[in-house]
Amino acid sequence: MPDCSRIDPLVTPFVDGELPQDEQQTLTQHITACPACRGKVMAERAIRSVMQARRAELSGPPAPASLKARCARLDSSPIPASSTRSASPNVLRASTWRARVAPFALAATLLLVVGGAFIYQATRSSSRVLAAELTMDHVKCFRLNRLLDTHHSPETVEASMASAFDWNVQLPDEGGQGELNLVGSRPCLYGEGKVAHIMYTYNGQPVSLFMLPRETRASELVQVFGHQARIWSEGDRTFVLVARESASEMEHMAALVRTTIR
Repeated sequence: MPDCSRIDPLVTPFVDGELPQDEQQTLTQHITACPACRGKVMAERAIRSVMQARRAELSGPPAPASLKARCARLDSSPIPASSTRSASPNVLRASTWRARVAPFALAATLLLVVGGAFIYQATRSSSRVLAAELTMDHVKCFRLNRLLDTHHSPETVEASMASAFDWNVQLPDEGGQGELNLVGSRPCLYGEGKVAHIMYTYNGQPVSLFMLPRETRASELVQVFGHQARIWSEGDRTFVLVARESASEMEHMAALVRTTIR
C-alpha cells in the first residue's frame, strides 16, 4: 500500500481517469482504507463536477496569437556535436527529451504566471469572480464534510479564527442561532490569499460565511452557479454569505449573522 505522500500527485489523474489500470486499482484500494486521501479525492471530484457543469460560464478567450508565436520560437538550443559523441545513450535520450519538452514547460510556466495574475486582478475587480471562487469552495467543503462527518463546537471555531486570522469572533452557544446551526470551519484560498470559512446549515441546507481580512467591498447580492452570494463589509473585513436560497432569505440570514456574530 503506497504512503500518502505518493498519492497526492495522482489524485487529479485518478479523478480524470488517466491513470494506468494497475495504478488506478492501487489508489482505489488506498483511499478505501485512508479517510484523509479519500477526502482529497472527493474534494477533487467536487471541483471537477462544478467546472464541468459550468464550463460555458468559465471559458475565456483563447491565448493571443502573439503569445503562441513567442512560445513556439522559444525552443532549446541544439546539442553540440562534441557532446553527442562522448555522451552515453541514456544521457542523449534525456537531453533529447528535455529539448522536446522545454517549450511546453516554458509555456506552462507562462500560463501559471499569467493565469495567477489574471485571477488576482479579476478577483480584485469583480465581485462575480470572487463569488464564483467562494461558491466553489462552499460546494467542495460541504461535500468533504459530508464524507468526513465532522462537527466543531463554537469554542473550537473561535480558537481557529483567532489563531489563523487574528479574528476574535464570538459565536453564540449551539442552539442559540435560530435557524442557523454551526457545522464547523475550514481555511480556504481565493484569488488574493487565505479566507476564513465558517460552515452552517439553514433549515437543513448548507450555508457558508466567508471572512476576507483587510479588505472592503461594496454591499451587493451576486447570483452565480445557482447560488446567491451576499457581500458586505464591516471595518476592514469583508463578509460573503453563500447559499442556495432566495434573495429575501439571504437578507434574512445576513441580518441574523450580523446580529449574532460578534
